[in-house]
Amino acid sequence: MTLIHALQALLVMALWGLNFVVSKWALHEFPPLFLMCIRFALVAALIVPFFRIPRDKILKVAALSVTLGSVHFPLMFTGLNGIDAATASLAVQAQVPFSSLLAAVIFKDALGWRRGVGMLAAFAGVLVIAGEPRLGDALPSLAMLLAASLAFAVASIQMKLIGSVNGFAVNGWMAFMAMPQLLILSLLFENNQIDAVMNASWIGWASLLYMAVAVTILAYGFWYPLLARYDVNQTMPYLLTVPVFGVAAGVLLMGDPVTINLAIGGLLTIGGVAVIVKRRPRTVSETVTNPT
Repeated sequence: MTLIHALQALLVMALWGLNFVVSKWALHEFPPLFLMCIRFALVAALIVPFFRIPRDKILKVAALSVTLGSVHFPLMFTGLNGIDAATASLAVQAQVPFSSLLAAVIFKDALGWRRGVGMLAAFAGVLVIAGEPRLGDALPSLAMLLAASLAFAVASIQMKLIGSVNGFAVNGWMAFMAMPQLLILSLLFENNQIDAVMNASWIGWASLLYMAVAVTILAYGFWYPLLARYDVNQTMPYLLTVPVFGVAAGVLLMGDPVTINLAIGGLLTIGGVAVIVKRRPRTVSETVTNPT
């Protein structure tokens, strides 16, 4: 990979890593489900008019929108609302061993002892992080993040089954279909949505725009050409830097503590994920990225 493309890949990872902190800022002003509804409305408005989805892919994308819109994102952002950004950026890496495990179960993809060790290390790292005394009240939030990671692993299998379709088309139409699901869930389980819109500060709106434009459109605009140009073994390792950027952003911008449990657990998790990524199952979509 050329230097300019390597820097391009790192820029994408930085955008995704920073999103953990930006999402926390947005969650201070908007209810979680309503926040995602607005985000998806913006994404759909910016993408759907320009990218069509093949008719034979509509039902598969609709199924993906249920997994992400009604399961993953509600769990993800409700959990993120109750835990620090640094811990969250490491915990959601559980999506990688979950994806590998599902590939083994559903597609009979042989795990191999190296990938098995990587999975054990990744899950052990999450357990070390969960054992921190300071997370006592936040354990339900951590559990939601892990459940969201499992849901995203299911989505990664669905993405592979969709087949070869423009990534922007999948993102845009998935957002279009997930938006009403999130609106219904927000109306059922949240309140004060109108007040949030009327009273949101420029930081809240800027954070929302960052989540919709920078994370979903700009980042993927940089990432998809790299996936097309380079072998997956050259691009996927860059995903290991997302939690590094996430932890750094949490520490520098929100004052998140770096404890011994977080450091050891983080190293175990990233190390385990590194092994899995190197021996990644072919039945997991190569477009799977950070779920925020």
